[in-house]
Parts: sequence; C-alpha cells; structure tokens
Amino acid sequence: MIRHFLSLGDAGGDALAAMLSDALDRKEARAGQPRGKPDRDAPLAGRVLATIFEKPSTRTRVSFDIAMRQLGGSTIVLDAAGTQLGRGETIADTARVLSRYVDAIALRTDDHAKLEEFAEHATVPVVNGLTDLSHPCQLAADLLTVVERGKALPGLCWAWLGDANNMLHSLIEAAWLLRMEVAVACPEAHAPGPALLREAEARGLRVRVTRDAREAVDGADVVATDTWISMGQEGSAQAAKLAAMRPYQVTEELMARARADALFLHCLPAHRGEEVVNAVLDGPASAVWDEAENRVHAQKSILLWCFGELA
Repeated sequence: MIRHFLSLGDAGGDALAAMLSDALDRKEARAGQPRGKPDRDAPLAGRVLATIFEKPSTRTRVSFDIAMRQLGGSTIVLDAAGTQLGRGETIADTARVLSRYVDAIALRTDDHAKLEEFAEHATVPVVNGLTDLSHPCQLAADLLTVVERGKALPGLCWAWLGDANNMLHSLIEAAWLLRMEVAVACPEAHAPGPALLREAEARGLRVRVTRDAREAVDGADVVATDTWISMGQEGSAQAAKLAAMRPYQVTEELMARARADALFLHCLPAHRGEEVVNAVLDGPASAVWDEAENRVHAQKSILLWCFGELA
C-alpha cells in the first residue's frame, strides 16, 4: 500500500510522534557534519525524489533537496511552467509518467484537489509541499521545534493570531492528533470555517475562537502567526485585509501575556512590521530560525515514513 503524506492525518498521531522522535535522533547524530554529507545509514541511497513547484518557494525547495541528500538519495526539481503541466498535460498523466521515473514526488500547488488527484494516479508516495488547504510538512517542523525546546505536546496551549489559513488548518489537525489546545484570535471575516470547527469538536478538540488577541495569548505556551497576505491574495482587497488584521500583530506587549517560557513561531517569510514586530521576531522567545532549519529534519522522517522505514 502506497503511503502518501497529504495531511498529518494520513500518518496519524502515533506515526507522527515516531517521526518527531526519529528526526530528533537523526539531527543529534549528525551535529557538526557538513550539511551535504549523508547520514551514516543513508537509508534512501539510490532513491530519487521529484519536487514540483507551482508556487514560489525557498524553504520547501531547499529543505527537500538537503533532506534527500542527507538520506543518501537525490532530487529533481521541476516547476509547472517548465514541464508539460504548463502546456496542458493532465495532472493524472503527469503523475503516471513521473511515477515511472522517480521513487517519490513532493508537490507544492494551490488547490488541494490537485494534490489529491495527483496522489490518486501516482504509483509512488506523494508528499504535500503546501496547498491552500494545508501545510503539514511545515507543521511537523513546528512540532519538532517545540519538542526540541523541551515542551511536551499533550496539553500544550497554542495561540494562533491572524488568518485562518493552511497553517491553522494543519495546526488544528495536529492538535486533535496529539491532544493539544488551540486558541485562535482573528477578525470575523477571516475566522476558521464552521465545518473545520465541527470536525475538530467531533475529534475531541474544542478550538477557542476570539476577536481579542490578548485573550488568545493569555497563558499560551506557543504563540504563532503567518503573513497576512498569502501567495495569490495580492490585489485590491489587500489594504482592507491589512487594516482588519492590525489588532493581531504580535508585539512585545502581547508576548508578555503568554507564559514566561513561551515560544514564538512563524513559518516565514515574515513581513516585518505587519504580523510581527522585529523585537519579537529577533527576540529571545523566537524559535523561527530553528523552526526553518527543522524543515530538513522533519521532512527526512516524513520521507522515511512514506518509504516504510518508520512504523
């Protein structure tokens, strides 16, 4: 049976915990080594990962490449414009062909339905490199960062400020899998949809949604945010959205309401002075640079799970 990683739920809570443990061990074992040097066991030697980018990328593009090198494999990087996808070949046909060439495929696209269609027709593992619905690889790196900083995940209180975007969707999914708590502060027009909240509640997670940023952050263990204007959202409505989001900017005063040892996370790129001020992004509570580095380590373990190397 092919193991796709389209969402955190494809793996489940136990497998996700195993990935985090494996990622910590592998990161510790290779400390101080050149980043392009393979891990001692090189578990994916000879394997090839194709990465397809229909959206711009820095962290996802580079981290998957380095992850495969460290696992002993290699990557082929493609963009839609430079493939037959850009000339009208169907998603299904591209998936069928690439499955004959490579051992796994990571796709970064817009519509989540494209990813699902791609996985339906692929005969090798497919990994979600980001869609408009979810960003599970980034969330795995966030969880890894929190665990690495000595925090236990069950019962962890996570405050999210801003847009109900793909990152929040993956965070809510992680929370019901790993028994965390989530508080969301956002404008009414950008709140999580009722269907997502009902699904979370059906799985035993009640997501607290408030219009007051201070209420969400009070006593939080982790404070997280993202850019207010995501890729593809630029345009005439941008000014209005920025104005609506202004009360949810992460400031030093807001962080002071969280626990004394609270962490600040941001998946990057950050629009400094919009969703977060420099004093927080570069301050002592910030773990964003570890978070960015951990994309490599988390994705190594995700790939190993896809190939059946992790239970």
